[in-house]
Amino acid sequence: MLHSIGGQPPNPRPAKIAVVGGGSTYTPELIDGFARLRDTLPVGELVLVDPAADRLELIGGLARRIFARQGHPGVVTTTGDLDAGVADADAVLLQLRVGGQAARLQDETWPLECGCVGQETTGAGGLAKALRTVPVVLDIAERVRRTSPDAWIIDFTNPVGIVTRALLQAGHKAVGLCNVAIGLQRKFAGLLGVGPADVHLDHVGLNHLTWETGVRLGGPEGENVLPKLLAVHGDAIAEDLRLPRPVIDRLGVVPSYYLRYFYAHDEVVREARTKPSRAAEVAAMEQQLLRMYGDPALDEKPALLGRRGGAFYSEAAVDLAASLLGGGGSPYQVVNTYNNGTLPFLPDDAVIEVQAAVGTTGATPLPVPEPDPLYRGLIAQVTAYEELALEAARHGGRDRVFKALLSHPLIGQYAYAEALTERLIAHNREHLAWA
Repeated sequence: MLHSIGGQPPNPRPAKIAVVGGGSTYTPELIDGFARLRDTLPVGELVLVDPAADRLELIGGLARRIFARQGHPGVVTTTGDLDAGVADADAVLLQLRVGGQAARLQDETWPLECGCVGQETTGAGGLAKALRTVPVVLDIAERVRRTSPDAWIIDFTNPVGIVTRALLQAGHKAVGLCNVAIGLQRKFAGLLGVGPADVHLDHVGLNHLTWETGVRLGGPEGENVLPKLLAVHGDAIAEDLRLPRPVIDRLGVVPSYYLRYFYAHDEVVREARTKPSRAAEVAAMEQQLLRMYGDPALDEKPALLGRRGGAFYSEAAVDLAASLLGGGGSPYQVVNTYNNGTLPFLPDDAVIEVQAAVGTTGATPLPVPEPDPLYRGLIAQVTAYEELALEAARHGGRDRVFKALLSHPLIGQYAYAEALTERLIAHNREHLAWA
């Protein structure tokens, strides 16, 4: 591991980083970040781990070319052997999609049959993804613990809040990561004409259920410029969120774009029934990206990757890994970690997404003013759903699935919960050991 002495940034030895799910089309974004930000996080070996050998060969080759173009001295290796890939790692990044884009397409379509939003992390589709994913992630984490007991696990696998809670409750050294906050930080910095490092977000909620209640210049105690930001740039912010400007003005905060599924649920369902799903768009984009990755002349991430999603993921991941390993990461970062009294209306073992002080001992949430009841109620209800979802993911059973669906604020009626339970199990049976 890397260590800091006397509170000063160390002169660290290069780290070994393993990326489980390294065959993802996201990976070149991550590689680009490791290459550009090598002074923040020196990497001696980057291991891409994935059972899909054909994809791994394409992406591994591109990764080596990106490192070479940037003059990075680290070595990129690939393997389908999980235990070998994570052995002696300092950090393990998880970016899995159990069932691939085919499962995502199902998550986005069958809930619509019941008049409910179909989305890969929210509502019934999000529960399906959790049920497929949590057992796989817990198995991977146990194997990491056997081979590299000191390694940090950084989870980017959705649904991040539920997956991170599963990891932490199983005693793993884990922190959850999402790119929503860093994307908003970059957006606001551009609107304000300042550098991203000058923008500190008062970010509160759960993964994919967050609000920016303040935008501060210079750090946690800096001037809150959110009112000015909304007054001058409210139209642009509302357009990005696909919510009416008057709604943003009345809230006086900036909700995550995932809040549109809650604030405009029926509108989202109507749209989804009349246009191709995001999963279909991404699947087509992935095929194009994989063809591009196979070009031996390509030695940088292609512009098309920016439309794939995950913008700024690499910068967030490098920053978090550097801080956890004792390097030069930012002192405050938005992460997913245990509540531990931060939001007093939630259990201590709930996983929240807030600004935290991050270092070699993990992430400690910064104090958060108690949220307005408008947000507090929804946070509490979705936290209860996540607890039931995790029970269903760990132990299985039709009744547990039904209860989780019934508790979700986007479902909440027994007839919907019954119908969605039947569809969820039917579409995911191959991934559910108990079904």
